[in-house]
Amino acid sequence: MIIVELKGGLGNQMFQYAFARNLAHIHNTTLKTDISGYACSSGMPYALSPFNVQENFATPDEIQSFTTPKQTAAGKWIHSLLHNHPKKAKSYIRVKYPHFNPKYLKLPDNVYLSGYFQSEKYFINIADIIRNEFKIKTEMDSRNGNIAETIQNSQSVSIHIRRGDYITNPKAIQTHGVCGLDYYNRCVEQISLKIKSPRFFVFSDDFDWSRKNIKLPNDAIYIGHNGPNEAYKDLQLMSFCKYHITANSTFSWWGAWLAAYKDKIVFVPKKWFAKNMNTEGMMPDNWIKV
Repeated sequence: MIIVELKGGLGNQMFQYAFARNLAHIHNTTLKTDISGYACSSGMPYALSPFNVQENFATPDEIQSFTTPKQTAAGKWIHSLLHNHPKKAKSYIRVKYPHFNPKYLKLPDNVYLSGYFQSEKYFINIADIIRNEFKIKTEMDSRNGNIAETIQNSQSVSIHIRRGDYITNPKAIQTHGVCGLDYYNRCVEQISLKIKSPRFFVFSDDFDWSRKNIKLPNDAIYIGHNGPNEAYKDLQLMSFCKYHITANSTFSWWGAWLAAYKDKIVFVPKKWFAKNMNTEGMMPDNWIKV
């Protein structure tokens, strides 16, 4: 059995699931997800239910058996005296950094995974399975269906502009930072040179800033009707676009990666984190860093 801890927003959950799904595939074993962190959280919710994923939730007993070592009462007492944190079992695998490390693909069966795993290299060998399981289970409603038709019948370019917590949360500012106006304007300029008559579809949590600052043609469409609890619908629309300008966000990373258009062009920010962090393997090789 492989158990993976799901945490963060939709994009992070998708990376965590995808890696664990591959590890379970490698070992031909059961995949279970630990969503216990969302039970008492007032922040981002568990978000994979709309997808065609293997939705097997780990029980508290299963989670404990994979994360807590078997110790005598005396052993627990001695450890509590010497350390200020609980001892973890050897089957508990915590990965602190998101960049690709091939050693994690060699992990054995019966492990509990905690981390972010933000690289397609963690699941590229089952890419078709991942694309299928990240399809939406329900039919698209008429409003989104009309937008999807417009997207598919144009030289569609998705632009994801994430501000929100990236400019209001001190920890997010310190870790992620925010893509500036210069990045978006350069991407718009470059895509306009590469394709004829681009049609821009803007996905954002700050449309006022987007409209005021980014110079787009008058036929640009701003998509904000789905709301935060239906982000998967925005992700689906994004994936229908032919070309992509992402934010430094796992959400738009997935929107671009899931896009099936064979000649797609993807622009990503060269500096993904505000901090100086290793980003080896986080971007597919053919994506353009700006």
